[in-house]
Amino acid sequence: MKTIFMGTPEFAIPSLKVVSKNTDLRAIFTKEDKVNARGNKIIFSPVKQFGIDNEIEVIQPKKVKDEKIIKKIKEINPDLIVVVAYGKILPKEIIDIPKYGIINVHSSLLPKYRGASPIHSAILNGDTKSGVSIMYIEEGLDSGDVILQESCDILESDTLGTLHDKLKDLGAIVLEKALKLIEEGKVEATKQDESLATFVKPITKEQTKIDWNNTKEVIFNQIRGLNPFPAAHTFNEKNENIKIYKTEKLDKEYEGKNGQIVDIINKKGPVVKVKNGALVLLEVKFQGKKLQRGADVINGRKMAIGECLK
Repeated sequence: MKTIFMGTPEFAIPSLKVVSKNTDLRAIFTKEDKVNARGNKIIFSPVKQFGIDNEIEVIQPKKVKDEKIIKKIKEINPDLIVVVAYGKILPKEIIDIPKYGIINVHSSLLPKYRGASPIHSAILNGDTKSGVSIMYIEEGLDSGDVILQESCDILESDTLGTLHDKLKDLGAIVLEKALKLIEEGKVEATKQDESLATFVKPITKEQTKIDWNNTKEVIFNQIRGLNPFPAAHTFNEKNENIKIYKTEKLDKEYEGKNGQIVDIINKKGPVVKVKNGALVLLEVKFQGKKLQRGADVINGRKMAIGECLK
């Protein structure tokens, strides 16, 4: 089966390996190269690097709705196109080319969390289940028929980073099953229930700000749902930006204002009062500094009882 793969970040790599191993992979499409912050180094996407390492043609169109790009795909004449976190919307002219259509590995249990931030959203909302969906791409946003789905548990200890890694590996496993079904002509795709559809947008700067007036559950999920990137943050009384990466929930009620450091737990970290209890700060990063354990923050006297975070 002749294929084209479209993807960009690390999340796509396990699936790309599956496509490379199980099909006749003719070309890889990925987003344009980035320049690092200092402007002196070109950064290849993980998918492009895989293509280079394995001597597979890499194509990086600025716009996929380009006559030359559409012509190129028609010349390759793929039986199937596989998309995993490509980052570009495909036009109907491309969707109609492959004999078996275009399939996508989406990191949610569709129709829940269509859109740009399904992994973040699952943790931010305190979900206990996530999963992957292998679906056909059509013109609507993540609205195509679903070929296969598989779920996984979200543990309280999971972060955006750990769930991302679970789903990238699970996606590859389920994709391999889907490719076999397509080759054998045994696909029985299911239409999505539009009444159950939810949509998620890219994470905004506003979502990274911690509001200490929220419940401990909301803030706890916010912090792990944005760890490692972009990270939830707060400010101290000196107006220093502090990123919070890990916390522990406490049921104990304290006197004081929400956001105030009301206790110190030795070998753990500072305790911050919130709406319905408190949170112990276990991993934090002060602006311009390295990530620190909460215990080190105490020892370095960077936070003290009575100080307010805002």
